[in-house]
Amino acid sequence: MKSALRLQKYIALFSVLLFAGKLWAWYLTHSVAILTDALESTVNVITGFIGWYSISLAAKPRDANHPYGHGKAEFISAAVEGVLIALAGLMIIYQVIYVFFHPIPLNKLDAGIVITLITGILNYFLGWYALRVAHQNRSMTVEAAATHLKSDAYTTFAIVAGLVVLHFTRWGWIDQLIAAIFGLVIIITGYKVLRKSLAGIMDEADEQLLKDVLKILNEKRSTEWIDLHNMRTIQYGQVLHIDAHLTLPWYYSVQQAEKEIHRLEGIVNNEFRGKVECFIHIDACKYFSCTICTMEHCIERQQALSGKLDWNFENVLTNRQHGKPQS
Repeated sequence: MKSALRLQKYIALFSVLLFAGKLWAWYLTHSVAILTDALESTVNVITGFIGWYSISLAAKPRDANHPYGHGKAEFISAAVEGVLIALAGLMIIYQVIYVFFHPIPLNKLDAGIVITLITGILNYFLGWYALRVAHQNRSMTVEAAATHLKSDAYTTFAIVAGLVVLHFTRWGWIDQLIAAIFGLVIIITGYKVLRKSLAGIMDEADEQLLKDVLKILNEKRSTEWIDLHNMRTIQYGQVLHIDAHLTLPWYYSVQQAEKEIHRLEGIVNNEFRGKVECFIHIDACKYFSCTICTMEHCIERQQALSGKLDWNFENVLTNRQHGKPQS
């Protein structure tokens, strides 16, 4: 969490410098395409500081008023960023229409191209590094910022390419065409960021997160873990919450069952490099559980093993023990 917070602070401060550079390039050239790039950077500035605050808030421990912690602050921050990105795209489209009816002569394109290219390169490398940190820390705020930085860099490179063509051809409509295209791209990007953040706020199931957890559990599964079902996972900030029913041998003591739960929790915790909170309901195995039980020396076995059941996205969601006959 500390590395994500520190990086978000750098993103916020660095975005101010990049915004200033793009404004300088626009002032020199009066290019609406460069203005497009600069307007998108205003989003980087605003959301950079919002993200900085949201990560620091999400890192606060849970309290009586927030029993699941403050992690949802990251979803709200990403939602704000998505809205602002989309608004920036709409502003760009408006500016394109305005310039179409009120043309402005272009100046010093060579200097503007160099300045804009430098900001794009810096943006790309910062976004690339931020995305690595986001995946390591599983931070949605940093991931949203990193995604926007990289898309901003791609936009900048395309704008630079168009400005080079404009510099040699002097076809003024190229400037407006570039701005219009990337205005639409920015709107779509904003929608995607907003859609993902709203999914988190509404506790929409994260299919990939559940698959990642199941991959780990299948690889390091204990033979005592006979069955896993009615499973749900969700992540608030840095805390991964796992809610599931685990079937253990019916003759296990409370101490033995507790040991298995802690073992499962530790495996997931080690892999995800953060705090994992498990809510595990213990089910005792039944006669039909023997058909999927891989314990070789179980003295209470009543049926032969019919085959190992690998846990996957489809079968762990069901609210019934596997192997149970259909009623």
